[in-house]
Amino acid sequence: MKLISRIALRLSLVLIPLLALWASLFYLMTVDEINDEADDALDNYSELIIIRMLAGREPPPLNSGTNNSYSITPIDEEYALSKPHIEYYDAEVYIPEKDETEPARILSTIFIDDNDNYYELKVAIPTFEKDDLIRTILFWIILLYFVLLITIIGITLWIFHRSMHPLYALLRWLDNFTPGKQNAPVPDSTNITEFHRLNVAAQDAANRAEELFERQKQFIGNASHELQTPLAVLGNRIEWLLDNTELNETQMGELLKMQRSLNHIVRLNKTLLLLTKIENGQFPESCDVDITLIIREQLALYDEIYASRHISGSAQLPEKFIVSMNDSLASTLLSNLLKNAYVHSAPHSRVEVSLSGSTLRIANDGETPLNAEHIFERFYQGSKKEGSTGLGLALVKAVCRYYNLHITYRFEESKHCFYIDWQPIR
Repeated sequence: MKLISRIALRLSLVLIPLLALWASLFYLMTVDEINDEADDALDNYSELIIIRMLAGREPPPLNSGTNNSYSITPIDEEYALSKPHIEYYDAEVYIPEKDETEPARILSTIFIDDNDNYYELKVAIPTFEKDDLIRTILFWIILLYFVLLITIIGITLWIFHRSMHPLYALLRWLDNFTPGKQNAPVPDSTNITEFHRLNVAAQDAANRAEELFERQKQFIGNASHELQTPLAVLGNRIEWLLDNTELNETQMGELLKMQRSLNHIVRLNKTLLLLTKIENGQFPESCDVDITLIIREQLALYDEIYASRHISGSAQLPEKFIVSMNDSLASTLLSNLLKNAYVHSAPHSRVEVSLSGSTLRIANDGETPLNAEHIFERFYQGSKKEGSTGLGLALVKAVCRYYNLHITYRFEESKHCFYIDWQPIR
């Protein structure tokens, strides 16, 4: 989950109950205030009725155009003492003028006349307008609740996103950073202290990575170059022993094993040296290269080499496909891909090569898919083959990276398929 999404979630979890509590309290306080106003009106109305009755005057008429109503009922002392002196409550009352019942706020009070007679006065004020008002207030409170919630979350996220812009810029820079390439400096257009320190730390780490990468390349290049002479001397000594000494069968077998191991080391050393040269950009020369011609030549070569295993290649290629790159690297790229397909093919199978549009496809039969995340790493081997250095696909990846070519691996219809998107010049 992204940081901004997690902040939005946590902010919602905090704001929802807080705003809900605020809305509930506001609603209850509003309803209480409305009831207080209605109760004050009932007090005044009941006081008017009681004063007139105790003064022997005519009480207010029941039908005064206000829908207010009241009733006076004589009660005994026992009932009067058992009831609260004043009581407010909501109930339904019948309005004769409308011939229907309406919600009303009712005041029930007990008073005594000059002759010590007890009376119960019930005064009712219709509250249909109050109920409409309460419903309206409730609607607007709910609406305001959601508007405030969305607004607060939206503004908070907008401010957070604006404030975190330097971090996003740094993350984009880290995504594009590759040791050994021309990388832009760390973006540092911020006056926030923490982000500035983070950018400085990232730049320092990048500088250390670049320095270590250069040292690694230099070490591999120097070591591979220095190893060439002693390896060549060892190879010559072994050949001299094989040609000029009388050896028994056991000694001959041991020397041949040594020669095979030495040849493997020589190939490994040459490949590492070539990788270092590619990563150091020591192949600046480019020319027009016909990919179709190179593929046909390589197919004919590997068909002959692997004829004993009855492995052959089929090609669907255009007449020409010209690209601009170093011819040596183009040959290295294609030969390693084709050799990988032939080496890992079962006997009596075919290697399929096709070039459609600007996409080259090389496929060979397989039983299980390879690990697409690691097959282009150095010394990774899905299935160990005798004589393999584990650097063939790493070399392919290095050439593709050098020329910004996109290479992918997919397992389709029981076939290992490698795709390269070329950049033809015509």
